[in-house]
Amino acid sequence: MLRKFLAAAAFVLVASPAFAASKMYISEYSNAGLAIGQIVQVASEPAITDQSAVDYSGGVASSATFNAATNIVRVLCTSTCSIKFGTNPTATTTNKPLAAGSPEYFAVPIGQSFKISVISNTDF
Repeated sequence: MLRKFLAAAAFVLVASPAFAASKMYISEYSNAGLAIGQIVQVASEPAITDQSAVDYSGGVASSATFNAATNIVRVLCTSTCSIKFGTNPTATTTNKPLAAGSPEYFAVPIGQSFKISVISNTDF
């Protein structure tokens, strides 16, 4: 009976989201979308690039520098976090919070070598 309990406890710990990697996914775009000749509030596919996922489970981390033509980014984080944009940003938990699993779109200045810094945030 004790073995079954220990095996179940180990399974729960391994499967727990607390042990999962926290990742930020970024897609970069250069144009707003068009539908029937009208500008709409979406990014125009295909993306310029989909950056490699940024793992912030070990603390603050930063994305790669955006493409010179990027002016819209889509950001999706797998856990609650805070982000900060800039040329050399360092996110803290007092920066803009993002809920886990909720993609957000942001406009960024073209050709300014911006990137995103991210950190886990359980304050909200």
